[in-house]
Amino acid sequence: MLVDRFGRPVTNLRISLTHECNLNCFYCHREGQTLNFQEMSPEEIERIVRIASKLGVKKVKLTGGEPTVREDIVEIVRRIRPYVVDLSMTTNGTTMNILGEALKDAGLDRVNISLDTLDRNKYKEITGFDVLPQVIKGIKKAVRLFSPVKLNMVVMKGLNDDEIWDMVDYAAQNNAVLQLIEIEVPREMENSWFFKKYFYPLKPLEEEFQKIAIETKERRMHRRKKYFIPTKYGTAEVEIVRSMHNTVFCANCTRIRLTSSGHLKTCLLRKDDLVDIVTPIRNGASDEELIEIFKKAILMREPYWK
Repeated sequence: MLVDRFGRPVTNLRISLTHECNLNCFYCHREGQTLNFQEMSPEEIERIVRIASKLGVKKVKLTGGEPTVREDIVEIVRRIRPYVVDLSMTTNGTTMNILGEALKDAGLDRVNISLDTLDRNKYKEITGFDVLPQVIKGIKKAVRLFSPVKLNMVVMKGLNDDEIWDMVDYAAQNNAVLQLIEIEVPREMENSWFFKKYFYPLKPLEEEFQKIAIETKERRMHRRKKYFIPTKYGTAEVEIVRSMHNTVFCANCTRIRLTSSGHLKTCLLRKDDLVDIVTPIRNGASDEELIEIFKKAILMREPYWK
């Protein structure tokens, strides 16, 4: 197992399969990607995951852009399934009603589906597209196929913060886990108009959850709390992702990222941490050389919030 200079083991690999997306959410951070070179092939992705598994990575999450816009998404899932114990995907859900069974059969364990609002007009305002009914169908299909299904709601001040409790009810009603997520930006953007306009701090809400939850658990990853909230539809499982100025969040990070251009990336918010691994693969690098590239990237890891 690889451990960085701060004693944090690396057991999770988050792979961006593409920079492309079929929606256009105005807050999207594109997984911190700044390069848009040739995408990795399924064979290259499989080899990187195989190397990572030798080094102790047991969990892989596929992201984008939107990973399902790749025509070879099912092949990619099938190729990397043998090397991990947990294979998940973050998706906008627009294709889940069509691709769900094929992804399940290929070996996908679970999905996170982005759902910032239940209001059709707001959804179009946020994403640029009027496809909320399509996404809702995808969620219903996902809940039948995968467990757990997590719904990712980026909470934005003045836009969808008034829907939090509706989303808690919706999660309970549909047997899904709700993740409430703060907008996350680099330090240099904290004074930007965008951050000031939309940032909604979730700490007060978390304090309220602590009072009303019938049960609370703690996830190992980032030491996040899970709150079990009573609703008229049953109990809702809710997680709060507070990543801004959260030193506990960073101190317990076990993740390394792989961009769609084939670069290892140590942190979403850093811009000086890209390590090219796909070019050496294309130039015939051995497994031993690729292991050394992984080790180099791990040594670059450091908590963003200290």
